[in-house]
Amino acid sequence: MQNSCLVCEEKDNILIIKLNRPDKLNALNVSILKELNSVLDNYAENKNIKVILITGSGEKAFAAGADIDEISKLTIIDAKSFSEYGQGVFNKIENFSKPVIALINGYAFGGGFELALACHIRLCSENAKMGLPELNLGLIPGYGGTQRLSRKINSGRALYYILSGEQMDSAEAYRMGIVSNVYSSMNLFENGLELAKRIAEKSVDAVAFSLKAVISSENTSMSEGLSIESSLFSLCIGTENFIEGTSAFNEKRKPVFNKSNKE
Repeated sequence: MQNSCLVCEEKDNILIIKLNRPDKLNALNVSILKELNSVLDNYAENKNIKVILITGSGEKAFAAGADIDEISKLTIIDAKSFSEYGQGVFNKIENFSKPVIALINGYAFGGGFELALACHIRLCSENAKMGLPELNLGLIPGYGGTQRLSRKINSGRALYYILSGEQMDSAEAYRMGIVSNVYSSMNLFENGLELAKRIAEKSVDAVAFSLKAVISSENTSMSEGLSIESSLFSLCIGTENFIEGTSAFNEKRKPVFNKSNKE
């Protein structure tokens, strides 16, 4: 499937989404957010797709921010709607029932970094640069950056990057746990696809429940989180995939999950 702002490709059980504005370093505008929102809705119940990869077209950028031309024309009322719409799309990614992996292939600034932070897993290339430079424009991050970065690291470090506008390189992002791994530019996509394939082979039930349990931990107490975990653990026991997993273990073979989705 190809749109003006996104290029989407289904590969095995994986949906690859490429932000497709390379001449603008894949800067996020309203059109790209609307198309991304539509793609997420279209694939939410698609049983053939088990993992989503998001990356940027070209070799320079994942997404080098929001579209400044659009932002510069906003009124105060428009700006609130603009911010809330982007937050809604990124919330949808964060709460998606299928893993969403960001492959940060270069610059990820402003809205682009906020998009990556909303994804469940982030991998990056060695030449990646990330940051929230909005204060250089007299703005603050508006797509969830103030909230998600402070939860990924801590409020002091988040404020350091937000208030200074300083960029972080791939090594610093890895050290702080913002990205899970760093690869060469040539190998980023290959390694991201390999991870997606490994996840796609797992029980879709256990994957979805894992996402739900981990995401809920950011907004609940430990006791509430443990209660959610126990409930989701018990739901796994009632699935065909659990029966297949335990049977395969006892029979000393590799499990074949999600059989009902293949029929």
